Amino acid sequence: MSFTRMVLLYSLMSLFLIYSCEDTHSRKKVTSVTSNKENISLADTIKIKTKEKKDSIISKNNDPFKLTNATMKEFFLQYGKENPETLVKINTKYGDIHIELYKETPMHRANFIYLTKQKYFDETFFYRVAKGFVIQGGNSDRNQMAQRRFEIGDYTLPQEPLKGLTHTRGAVALSKQWVDNPSNRSTPYEFFIVVAKNGAHHLNGEHTIFGKVVKGMNIADKISNVPVDSSEWPKENIFIKAQVIR
Repeated sequence: MSFTRMVLLYSLMSLFLIYSCEDTHSRKKVTSVTSNKENISLADTIKIKTKEKKDSIISKNNDPFKLTNATMKEFFLQYGKENPETLVKINTKYGDIHIELYKETPMHRANFIYLTKQKYFDETFFYRVAKGFVIQGGNSDRNQMAQRRFEIGDYTLPQEPLKGLTHTRGAVALSKQWVDNPSNRSTPYEFFIVVAKNGAHHLNGEHTIFGKVVKGMNIADKISNVPVDSSEWPKENIFIKAQVIR
């Protein structure tokens, strides 16, 4: 064998050995990384799944809950069990009005407690004053009012009549839609207080009375006598702040 051929053969054998060593090292390295990757993936998967589960619960709890006619009954009956309060204070610039809510009207009571705790009424006024008749609150002309109602939900409440209970002075009831409402379902957001000395008995059977004024009827009378425009809207806004007492 010539010297040249021996050099060439030696060179090829050297390259083969170097390549074999590098390839083996490379495969080991890849295997090691792959194995490590699999271990990391398993651990990370557990962490990710746990986090996703927590995030899912958080997301579910934080999702805006909107009431509808289909969901309101079950919701308020359950909410009423968990929130049994029956006394709410309505604060105005003229003073406070304390309203006792009837347990015998469970959905109306729970609805009023719910809206109070949601701070809904804190965005509203006594927006209608019918002198010698009623004062009505729970609405306003502010732009955010429609948005607030949208967030809470579009629903009405079925009547919960109490036998023998009439629209006497101090009675508190929810208003209702007068069009396409044959069963006299209540609008959830707007309430009125009867201030008429002899009551407003022509309303009997039309609205659900769910409470009565137990303190501050003199404040209701003051509000009843404020100047109003042609639509019975007070010329100066009468802001409301509502608070659950007990």
